[in-house]
Amino acid sequence: MSADRPDLVELRAAFRRLHDSGCFIIPNPWDAGTARYLRHLGYQALATTSAGFAFSRGRPDGEEAVPLDMALAHVGDIVAAAGLPVNADFQAGYADEPAGVADNVRRCVETGVAGLSIEDASGNAGRPLHDLPRAVERIQAARSAIDALRAGVLLTGRAECYLVRHPEPLKESIRRLQAYAQAGADVLYAPGAREREDIEEIVAAVAPKPVNVLMGSSAGLRFSDLAELGVRRVSVGSALARTAWTGFIRAATAMAEGSFAGFDGSVPFADLDDFFRGDLKTRSS
Repeated sequence: MSADRPDLVELRAAFRRLHDSGCFIIPNPWDAGTARYLRHLGYQALATTSAGFAFSRGRPDGEEAVPLDMALAHVGDIVAAAGLPVNADFQAGYADEPAGVADNVRRCVETGVAGLSIEDASGNAGRPLHDLPRAVERIQAARSAIDALRAGVLLTGRAECYLVRHPEPLKESIRRLQAYAQAGADVLYAPGAREREDIEEIVAAVAPKPVNVLMGSSAGLRFSDLAELGVRRVSVGSALARTAWTGFIRAATAMAEGSFAGFDGSVPFADLDDFFRGDLKTRSS
């Protein structure tokens, strides 16, 4: 996919502008249909979810279960379906060595994404954090790969301290995010930070760089609360996919027990069919 396509240039510029001020939600579809419906609802950008996609393929989350080629094909599908800026959940870059991260980031950029994130924990089972010097080298490699393509793609540096249960997740997250900002990350992200005080401290520590916060549950915070804390971007990870799975599991379990009550309240077939017919017509006109 050519980096100099006018529409792609504008999508990437629009994504960058979203990070200049205010706060926005970047929801995470897991297939083309959910991407199209989120666009219909007026969201200005979307992000992929590695877990949501993995579950849809009957696999666990992680680079071992969903290899690079499969992940890139999925990212390309979301980009094609969305018609919006897309940020790729690019796991840990599908490589440990910085050179491998750089090679894979180049391939991800070629799918047409407007942004991508790199985790500092291994993408495989156990998920140990990379030592900080190596983690910084990996961000630098991703930055260099993006800059070499002159693509205008935003790079998000992720500190996985909360998710791997580091003994001092806030302190270590801030240390790492500040280092990633110096290494060239445009956006900083510490998934798992849920307490108001932690979020506020992270935002202040990396200012003026924009901060992404993950909301996988309500956690007692509303969008307006996060905006007041100075958060720039709110993603939901696998939460939408898990919500869909929740409805499916409840209905399928009830059916196995002899009841069809799990279907009550479902969106009518005609509503979805009419939406996708109209959406397809709009996209092809």
